[in-house]
Amino acid sequence: MPYDSTTHHEVLVAVFQKRGDELCVLLWQRALEPEAGTWSLPGGALGADEDLPTSATRQLAEKVDVQELAHLEQLSVFSDPHRVPGPRTIASTFLGLIPSPSDPRLPPDTRWHPVSDLPQTSFDHGVVVRYARRRLAAKLSYTNIAFALAADEFTMSALRDLYTCAIGHAVDTTNLQRILRRRGVITTTGKTAPPGRAGGRPAALFRFTESRLRVTDEFAVLRPPV
Repeated sequence: MPYDSTTHHEVLVAVFQKRGDELCVLLWQRALEPEAGTWSLPGGALGADEDLPTSATRQLAEKVDVQELAHLEQLSVFSDPHRVPGPRTIASTFLGLIPSPSDPRLPPDTRWHPVSDLPQTSFDHGVVVRYARRRLAAKLSYTNIAFALAADEFTMSALRDLYTCAIGHAVDTTNLQRILRRRGVITTTGKTAPPGRAGGRPAALFRFTESRLRVTDEFAVLRPPV
């Protein structure tokens, strides 16, 4: 059905990164009404001469100075007639992922916030964040999408921590390694990590076999350890 002349179309991007022990989302604080002081997802109006992915990457570069993502995919369309004040505005939403070693330079009004402890968000942006989190958690079970959050090389304990914070429940290291190696998702580098303060045997370093998304087991679900 065609939109009438008062319908606006915006693009919003939920950008996730593992920071410390938390899965975090990038938000900027609104300075003007409506809902001044609340925290918004990066985004803005869809340009007349651009498609949705192009708009998403442009919004990130212009609004929060994020120039590169390891992964970007469309999530859903949010079309409640009353989702924002004023003219009806339909939002096409995206999930973006940044590897944990990256540290983009952010504008003063932009910060990373733990997904598990969001501040007061603007309009329905908190709903979008939770939707994106569920999408990511599901895909971690049946695809290799963790490549877009992980460092180039990592120990299994570091990868376990990544899965744990992104999925939201504990993941067994041994079981995770067995599953991912059987599916050909990760491979050993032949190197070891520097020893920690406690000493002990150096941990093996792994890497992802591919840096593009693929389905590894469409029926898989990573469940909490029993």
